[in-house]
Amino acid sequence: MKTVVIAGAGPAGLTAADRLLEADGFRVIVCEASDTVGGISRTVRCGSNRIDIGGHRFFSKNRRVVDKWLDIMTLQTAPALDERLCGKQSCDNDSLDGDPERSDRVMLRRRRVSRIYYLRRFFDYPVSLSMATLSAMGLKRTLRAGIGYLVEHMRHRDIHTLEDFYISRFGRPLYSMFFEDYTRKVWGVHPSGLSADWGAQRVKGLSVTAVLRDMLRKSLGLKDRGKVETSLIEEFMYPKYGPGQLWETLADNIVERGAELLMQTEVRQVHIGGDGKVEAVTVADSEGRVSRIGCDCFMSSMPVCELVAGIRGCEVPEDVRRIAASLPYRDFITVGLLVDRLRIGNHTPLQTYGGRIPDTWIYVQERDVNLGRIQIFNNWSPYMTGDFAGSMWIGLEYFCNEGDGLWEKSDSDFIAMAINELESIGIIEAAAVRDSVRIKVRKAYPAYFGSYSEFDKVRHWLDTIPNLYCIGRNGQHRYNNMDHSMLTAMAAADAVIAGSSDHSAVWEVNTESEYHESTAGGSSAE
Repeated sequence: MKTVVIAGAGPAGLTAADRLLEADGFRVIVCEASDTVGGISRTVRCGSNRIDIGGHRFFSKNRRVVDKWLDIMTLQTAPALDERLCGKQSCDNDSLDGDPERSDRVMLRRRRVSRIYYLRRFFDYPVSLSMATLSAMGLKRTLRAGIGYLVEHMRHRDIHTLEDFYISRFGRPLYSMFFEDYTRKVWGVHPSGLSADWGAQRVKGLSVTAVLRDMLRKSLGLKDRGKVETSLIEEFMYPKYGPGQLWETLADNIVERGAELLMQTEVRQVHIGGDGKVEAVTVADSEGRVSRIGCDCFMSSMPVCELVAGIRGCEVPEDVRRIAASLPYRDFITVGLLVDRLRIGNHTPLQTYGGRIPDTWIYVQERDVNLGRIQIFNNWSPYMTGDFAGSMWIGLEYFCNEGDGLWEKSDSDFIAMAINELESIGIIEAAAVRDSVRIKVRKAYPAYFGSYSEFDKVRHWLDTIPNLYCIGRNGQHRYNNMDHSMLTAMAAADAVIAGSSDHSAVWEVNTESEYHESTAGGSSAE
């Protein structure tokens, strides 16, 4: 039996374990530092309500990933599922008004509705050129946007920064209205200081041209989803009780099949033997007890900075240590609010329960608040709240750096600030708040500035360790969506099963030009 140790029980770590267990001859040990599986894709329970950290749409153009999601969820007791959304097949939506009495489905089909809140008005996201958008912008802004786009289209700007990327796709006026301030909120850095790699990865196919093409497709009644930019998808799958339901199910399943899942067990050191391979890891449990686990292979979804700092038994080049130690991250805070009602109602053509707004996400572009995004959990799934009919369960998302003013605020002060901000922009009345909770997440988003520009040096050195595989979002310091994190794990496990030390397939995940989910600045945790 070959022993494979996996650091992290998030989507990447659990997927890697699952794949290895499909083959014979592997002892699989998963070490999870926290007391919960799923990583940032976990579901947090707050009484009878549930919070999806960051929001996770289950959509992929990769059939292997979609089949795996459905296979996992059919482990639950429920009729066979037929909601297979992989970018090429269409399906009817479950109504957004939901029906809490329906308990026969484990996976729900959801309608994607995301909008931008700017100037105390709603704008479509992805940005559309509909009459509603043009009317909300007003004649002067519309003319400026059109002229700005045409000027940029003729200019052929050189792309060096994320600001260059957005302006080249939309023109400066639209960039200023819908991308600049939100991006600065998410990263704490102006887009002119962010690498264009972000745009190349996250916003690949989105542009004014793509928006116009999508509008034409819809007007002609064309339904070929395979040709739709991922940013323009309108449907996705969602587990009834949030993404954590899927990962909790998979965790239970791999344990039943023989994997060892060590909770509250942190990988602290990675030991390299004389042959240049990982021979063991040192772990510490919740009581601080330290032990050493020998292994034939190590898969790491831990942050690259922690991985490199923990390597022992070989000399790590000084520039690799320096780059890894200073890789930037963005931390995340969410506030869950249970409210009687929202002040904003449904002014869209969509049918909703009680005239509620239909949005899953609302991107907040308003410059006078720190708030970055609002989730409406009722619209992700009616089962995310214990009182679907009588209340609204919402999540307020903030982006910060560990140790800064937002991070260090007490829970009560932070929640009071969040309620204040939401009231000031006209979303709620403070008196309508019934309950609240605050959740902090470290290293939620690998960032694309600072020493990231030298990251290839770290990657190439790590690749010299033949039985070390970097998987997942933090493992690769790449802002992957959930499906891409899973694919890195599948590629790594495939290599281990085949006895290959070639890491290229693992790093090539999410470098294809045709696909990735876009956000208005990049806070999606999908």
